[in-house]
Amino acid sequence: MVINDRIILGIDPGTIVMGYGIIHLQNGVLSLVALGVIKLDKLEDHSDRLKKIFERVVGLIEEYKPDELAIEAPFFGKNVQSMLKLGRAQGVAIAAALSKNIPMVEYSPKKIKMSVTGNGNASKEQVSAMLHNLLKFENTDGYLDATDALAAAVCHYFQNTKAKSGSKKNYSGWDTFLKDNPNRKV
Repeated sequence: MVINDRIILGIDPGTIVMGYGIIHLQNGVLSLVALGVIKLDKLEDHSDRLKKIFERVVGLIEEYKPDELAIEAPFFGKNVQSMLKLGRAQGVAIAAALSKNIPMVEYSPKKIKMSVTGNGNASKEQVSAMLHNLLKFENTDGYLDATDALAAAVCHYFQNTKAKSGSKKNYSGWDTFLKDNPNRKV
């Protein structure tokens, strides 16, 4: 059985800019609650940034009362130090949610992109365009970290809905997927 009234907080962790997106599912209707970024670039010390991430995530939880947290997993790039810093940011955001008894789920960037656009290699701009189409909100130019976070929340909604409804259809390609999901077309 699918839970019909829940709030999902999505986070795109970062040590310079952290995105967040909050969605609400009520009576089968998905809507945008909040979307934004937390800028951390003015804080010089990495530990101060981590502290701010913790405080802001707790603040978002206290303000919006989400039922679940969906967070993007750091991906391995060329710079190991950057990945470690992102992992710490993710860990602090997760700890903030757990400190408020909010269950969390982690999704890879590819999984999020695939869930939202049907293409695991979609660009940030394509993900953003799909979310604008799905949730009908104003343009957020320059807030790709926010739409990435929103995508994590939407991915969690899609994954949870499919898992609970037992719907596990495999598609042979984008065309067959769109025939069954016309509202997911950009």
